[in-house]
Parts: sequence; C-alpha cells; structure tokens
Amino acid sequence: MDNHVQGTLLLAPWLEALGISRDLQAFYLKSGWLAPVARGAYARPNEDVPWEGAVFALQSQVALPVHAGALTALAKLGQTHYLRGGRERVFLFTSARANVPAWLLKTDWGQPMEYIRTSMLPDGIGLEMNDERTFGITISGAERAIMECLYLAPDDVDLLECYQIMEGLTNLRPKLVQTLLEKCSSIKVKRLFLYMADKAGHAWMSFVDTSRIALGSGDRKIGAGGAYIRKYGLSVPKTLTEL
Repeated sequence: MDNHVQGTLLLAPWLEALGISRDLQAFYLKSGWLAPVARGAYARPNEDVPWEGAVFALQSQVALPVHAGALTALAKLGQTHYLRGGRERVFLFTSARANVPAWLLKTDWGQPMEYIRTSMLPDGIGLEMNDERTFGITISGAERAIMECLYLAPDDVDLLECYQIMEGLTNLRPKLVQTLLEKCSSIKVKRLFLYMADKAGHAWMSFVDTSRIALGSGDRKIGAGGAYIRKYGLSVPKTLTEL
C-alpha cells in the first residue's frame, strides 16, 4: 500500500512483482482491501480512478508504450481551439506492435476511449510528462500532437479545427518539428503540416529545412477537396483555404 499512488490502478503483474500472488490478490479482494475494476486491474476501495490513473498504471507498472495524443494531449497543454464537455473522446496511441488490454477500452471512464495503433511516428520522440493531481502520465508534446490530429483528419478530427489549432502553435520547437517530419511515415501528415504552418506564417518555420523532408510524389486529396495547393500537391476543402 505504501507503493500505491492515489487515484491510480493496481495491476496484477505489478502486485505479483511485489510478492503478492494471484491467490493473495483474490484474498485481498474478498477481504475488501482491493476493489475490482477489471480482470487483473484493481482500485483501492472507495477511491475514484479516472482514465489517467489507468494509463499511469499501464505506463509505470507494466511499461506499456501507450500515451495520450492528438486533441487529448493538446487539451492538457491548453492548446485546443474549442471548449469541450466532459464526454469528449480520449485519444490513446501505441505503436503498431503494441496493444492495450481490452479492459481499458471496455471500462466506463466517463469519456469514450479512442485507441489508435500506428507507427506513423517512432516511439519515444516528442513525448513529455504531464502532471495529473498526484501523479503524471506521458502525453504527446504539441509538435507530435498536431501531427497526430492531422493523421486522424478529416474523419476523426476536423481539418478546420486542425488549422485553427496550428495558428495558435506559435512556440513549436523547430529542431523537434524537423526530427518528427523527417521520421514521419505519412505523406498526408507531412504535406498538411507544412501547408498549414506556411499558411499560419509561423516564425519557427524559417528554421525547418524542408529539403530534408520526403514528401513523396503525386497529388493527395484530403476530404471533399475543392481547392488545389500546388506547392504541396494537396486538394483540400475550399473552406480551409478561405480561413
């Protein structure tokens, strides 16, 4: 109990590593020392655990490379464009080689969970720690988060909102932007990012060497199209170009 962080889960493998066997865990459940959340995931009795507490346990107790990204990370960084209600979707990302446990997505955390497995960006780059009451979780920094939004656009994240967020990202770190764009595997994301950053007129773009960023060949149509951006070979909704 001394190792337990308030507001987080206790996972069965972590308890076993502390010398608490599965049989002893079952005894603790029966005795009321632990409360069941899902199979192999427990809370302290009468302790409220938000989704962040579940992610903390996965990150710190079983070293799962999962992080909050896209709009979820930007909201925590104070960089979203719209105010959202409590039922806003939570975007969680892992690489294509990892998997979150089924109970994380099936449990009612008060907000719907959106889980994305992708190797569009490499693990471990552009992530940072965000303080959550009594603990911290790993989230995307603003540079990575806006690229994750563009990866999800236009189906899961609105393109216009992506641009409105981009307009506010006046302090992105150009060295990190450079690294992420060079390592990004999505041509769509790279072209949209550069187009929106150009359109927003950000000063940090002057420190990004676009000649080192592979943008592929051929045109890309995003959404309904309607306006062609020759420099980046993009067809985007006309409403985006009019902002």
